[in-house]
Parts: sequence; C-alpha cells; structure tokens
Amino acid sequence: MHPSAVIDPAAKIANDVDIGPFVVIGPDVELAPGVEVRSHAIITGLTKVGENTKVFSNTILGEQPQDKSFSGQETQLIIGRANVIRENVVIHVGTPTGGGCTRVGDDNFIMNGAHVGHDTQIGSHVIVASQTAIAGHVVIEDYAVLGAFCGVHQFARVGESAMVAGMAGVTKDAPPFSLVSGHRARLSGINSVGIRRRGFSPKSRKAIKRAFHLLFNSKLRLKPAIARVREELQGVSEVARLVDFIENSQRGISR
Repeated sequence: MHPSAVIDPAAKIANDVDIGPFVVIGPDVELAPGVEVRSHAIITGLTKVGENTKVFSNTILGEQPQDKSFSGQETQLIIGRANVIRENVVIHVGTPTGGGCTRVGDDNFIMNGAHVGHDTQIGSHVIVASQTAIAGHVVIEDYAVLGAFCGVHQFARVGESAMVAGMAGVTKDAPPFSLVSGHRARLSGINSVGIRRRGFSPKSRKAIKRAFHLLFNSKLRLKPAIARVREELQGVSEVARLVDFIENSQRGISR
C-alpha cells in the first residue's frame, strides 16, 4: 500500500492487494486477494471487488447513483473476479427501487471513460469499449461487445454474444447473437465472429441463422415466427435462449 493512499481502517482488504498512490478507499469496501488499484482511484460505498480484478487510475467505484430520488440508502456494488476496469471508468451503487445492487460479473474488460449506471447487471466475458454510456437498470448478458461511444437506454437489454456498433444508440433490446448499429440501433445481421469464437458448433450456428431469418427477415409476424422457430429448431439451446429473450422483452426488440 502506497503511503499516500487514504484507506479507512474499517475497510476489508486482503493481504496481497496492491494499492497505488493517492488512492481513496472507504470504510465499507471489500477488496479480495490479488486486486490491484492504480493511482488516484476512488472506491467507496458498500462495494465488493473480486479476486485479481485490476482497477486503473482515476476510476470511481461505488459512489452514489445519479438518481434524484436517492437519499443515502444502503445499496451495493458487487464486482466479480478477473475484471479489467480501465482509466476514468465510473460505476455506481444501486438504488432501492432498482433492486439495490449494481453487479459486474467475471472476466470483463471495461475500457477507459465508460459509465455504468445504477442497478445495471453486467454478465461475464463482456467487452465495453471506450466512452460507452450505460444507463441505469440495463442488462448486458455474457459475451456481449459494446463498441466505443455507444449508448444504452435505461431498462434496455443487450443479449448474449450481441455486438453493438460504435456510436450506436440502443433504445430497444439487442437480441442475443445479433449485430446492431445506427443512431437508433437497428438489427444489421448476426454476430458470426462472436459466436464462432465462443466455440458454437456448426449445427448451432446454422440454427441461429435460420432462427434469425424466420424472426427478422421473413414476412411472418413475430408470434407466428416464434412458433415456427420452436417447431423447426426445438432442442437447440442457443435458439431457445434467443426466443426466451425476445418473449421477455419489455422495451421491444431492435429490428
């Protein structure tokens, strides 16, 4: 621990945590073994940071949410293991009305200047590129990729292995395995590279392609298209997750 760091004695910090100069750690913070915190970072609030996560300079974790109704209630930020959180990232705690917890899973790469709003739930193996703005109550599923300078509207969802293009505005849910782009993000294809990198079998990739055709490119209305997908592609777990995501959408789907 650098001598210039300001660390509350009540903070729970593992013995091998590396804390750089001018870092500030609040009393309710827990840092697991192997965590690295670079210079001038601030970690406050009821915040837990998992093993081997790296927090780079000038990052702020666990501050109060940007919500006018918040009045100091005890809410949390929970960050999993092996994350890389680069310079100037801001991630806030949750709100009582949003479940009380902002959560980041494992093995995520959050690049410089990104903002993660209150009550957002980020899965694992997610890439969030520079200057991305994620509003409150957002869900980002596993293996999603968010391009630089994109924005995600509050309560919107980005499905597993979806890719959001740089500078896109996600106002409706981005389906799993999709590519979405545009000022108001529209579906522009399948994230073929992403699903291949995940090791999906040729059978699964072919089924996803067929499902996308029926759901988004055929002349069928959505409900008949879903019924057709269930009939033709039953037993393919990736397609089942895609259909469940669409059926559970509250904001509508980017199409």
